[in-house]
Amino acid sequence: MTDFSTYRVVVTGAADGIGRATALAFHNAGARVLAVDINGDALGTLEAIGLHTLIQDVSTDTAPALILDAVTTHMGGLDVLVNNAGIAPVALLEQTDDETWDRVMSVNLRSMFRLSRAAIPMLRESGAGRIINTASVNALLGNEAMGAYTAAKHGVAGFSKNLAIEVGCDGITVNYVLPGAIVTGITRELIELDADFKAYWENKSAVGRWGLPEDIANAILFLASPNSSFITGHGLAVDGGAIIRA
Repeated sequence: MTDFSTYRVVVTGAADGIGRATALAFHNAGARVLAVDINGDALGTLEAIGLHTLIQDVSTDTAPALILDAVTTHMGGLDVLVNNAGIAPVALLEQTDDETWDRVMSVNLRSMFRLSRAAIPMLRESGAGRIINTASVNALLGNEAMGAYTAAKHGVAGFSKNLAIEVGCDGITVNYVLPGAIVTGITRELIELDADFKAYWENKSAVGRWGLPEDIANAILFLASPNSSFITGHGLAVDGGAIIRA
């Protein structure tokens, strides 16, 4: 495991699932971590074990400034930004209203752009800054009744690639992970209620199982480490091989 004891890390969407596993993984590897989410109760359990926390909706206009103010106060700088916050409403595009579409874009993509833009000066000072964005295998595919989410995740991929080109000369890498079927707060109820849904993704996975949040966290820590210094603009699929099946 890489020693992250000198690293200062922000993880958004850190209350549950992939974000929580990532925040804990960095913390356990020695990093100073600011965990950001709207769920104050869940953040409280992270604060109790030594993580810094901030209750914040990442989509608000003031979010980047408030998050970076907390970074300055608690950590004095930033080395790794993990943009993980996201929502996934289920609706056919024909039945998706403007409010739902705009909310998905605001949380899943616009907030990522705005926080990354604001964090670039701090990451530049780091000398080895990392931005790691959570996309989805839906950035490569279409998925019925997930149109807004799918469009936003395609946007995450394009945003990450373009930003990687623009900040590479500053020593900053920008990558994105493509989680497959992962057991999180978003999917857990469906897994429990729908045996066919659960079996479908087990069968589609080359390794025959659903992924765990820790599987994604491990990939994110690799992309944050010095071992990934020549990797940028890349989408790393962490899906148990699901997307290689026709």
